[in-house]
Amino acid sequence: MIGGMVPPIAIALATTFFKNRWTEEERRNGLVNYIMGLSFITEGAIPYAASDPLRVIPACAIGAATAGGLSMAFNCTLMAPHGGIFVIAVVGNWGFYLLSLAIGSVVGMLILALLKKKKS
Repeated sequence: MIGGMVPPIAIALATTFFKNRWTEEERRNGLVNYIMGLSFITEGAIPYAASDPLRVIPACAIGAATAGGLSMAFNCTLMAPHGGIFVIAVVGNWGFYLLSLAIGSVVGMLILALLKKKKS
């Protein structure tokens, strides 16, 4: 589940901290991705991936893989198949799960910042 939470959160972070790489509408819509990502609604990333797939998809995939790999390395467990942050009570090793989510999201954001061109 952590891999599905990362793409919208990474996009939300990128639209917040690297505003010059996004249109006004993308920045405004990016704020909703915080909620969608924490709720494990990956579909928040679709409009961004559809508009710039060669940059957005690799950044999101690498961020998601980072979070997933770290959560496995930290031996995190999750007994619920869905629910995002709202099922944190059933996550084993939840502190490292949240750390993995944060690191993966920041990795995705930084790659997006490197790949996206500045808007004029």
